[in-house]
Amino acid sequence: MKSIFEKTFQLKEKKTTIGTEIIAGCTTFLTMVYIIFVNPSILSATGMDTSAVFVLTCIVTAFATILMGLFANLPIALAPAMGLNVFFAYGICGAMGYSWQIGMGAIFWGSLIFFALSLFKVRHWLIEHIPQCLRVGISAGIGLFIAFMGFQNMGIVVASPSTLLTMGNILSLKVLLGSLGFFIIVILAARNFHAAVLISILVVTLLALWLDPNITYQGIISMPPSVTSVVGHVDLAGSLNIGIMGVIFSIMIVSLFDSSGTILALTDKAGISDEKGRFPKMRQALLIDSFSSSLGGLFGTSSVLTYIESSAGISVGGRTGLTAVVVGLLFLLVAFFSPLAHLVPTYATSGALIFVGILMVSSLVKVNWSDLTEATPAFITAIMMPFAFAITEGVALGFISYVVLKTFTGKFKQLNLCVIIFALLFVLKFIFIDHH
Repeated sequence: MKSIFEKTFQLKEKKTTIGTEIIAGCTTFLTMVYIIFVNPSILSATGMDTSAVFVLTCIVTAFATILMGLFANLPIALAPAMGLNVFFAYGICGAMGYSWQIGMGAIFWGSLIFFALSLFKVRHWLIEHIPQCLRVGISAGIGLFIAFMGFQNMGIVVASPSTLLTMGNILSLKVLLGSLGFFIIVILAARNFHAAVLISILVVTLLALWLDPNITYQGIISMPPSVTSVVGHVDLAGSLNIGIMGVIFSIMIVSLFDSSGTILALTDKAGISDEKGRFPKMRQALLIDSFSSSLGGLFGTSSVLTYIESSAGISVGGRTGLTAVVVGLLFLLVAFFSPLAHLVPTYATSGALIFVGILMVSSLVKVNWSDLTEATPAFITAIMMPFAFAITEGVALGFISYVVLKTFTGKFKQLNLCVIIFALLFVLKFIFIDHH
């Protein structure tokens, strides 16, 4: 048995052991298992079946992660991306009014373009040619968007006819429990507890079961329910209409930056990349990563991307794909706990949204705030995502403002063809698509 593991994962070469890899896999799993509660909670807002999404989240996460472990031999896990799932539920299906079937179709096409870029080696070229201020602005904007939805789901922020937004009833049960959950996450994370988010969700859910009459116990373990209410219902043809092209493009761009940056950060932390960010089986990793993203759209879980939570397993010694395989097998196991998906109230996962938002907004420290031609596009990109309630509009205005500012401040030479083309495409989108 040891020889099989050694041959598959090169444990001696990577200076690790089976025991270390199993511990690393369990650590990563505990850090990211919150997604099995958060993802169904978010996607159910579109009318998708909560139990089906729970099971599909487990299965797609397991498949993608095991694939990464076996074929790229990396201690990296993948799961439905926080940010894109919120954009899908509240932006594409909520504000824009598309059905979840068409919305998932858009995610599939955007992810398929992402896969094609990886397949034909265009991915690195795009990353190198899109300015850091825009990349950072996109990440921070998604963070603000996620956090806004967390505050809204918790009831802290509510609609107002006079000021658009106002403070909700701060003493309501869901605000109090949701706030408690958020502070549990931050306190535990500050003390380096890897399962901070999971612990918070479980504590708030138990309190809700006791205090909230709307939450009823329906059991813990059962055979995985049918997923036929979701699988096979994605509308691939309907999602190719001209009005949703901007959404497809935004999904591709966000997937590109989010996942690429995460993979490079994780391989650097594991000590397996060189000074240029290259690492063994890099091509396989990038292809699996982008292929998994399209699977998420096809099977109704939203985009599946690399998870930064994998760093938890790496920090305790995970160095090979065996770590990822352990994570994947554990996600298959929790598919038998689908009744829990109905037990977890929305406000129990709101703290996780706000916490992830904080982590993403922190990337703004990388912006050169002393250069207004860099700071302004980053700010516009970030702030317009929650204000316009759409990731697409933030990305569009960021690219356009970058080109305008560089052109009229004597810095035209800092522009490249990639940025100019994207800016022009977004201008055409506003004129010919949004105008109609």
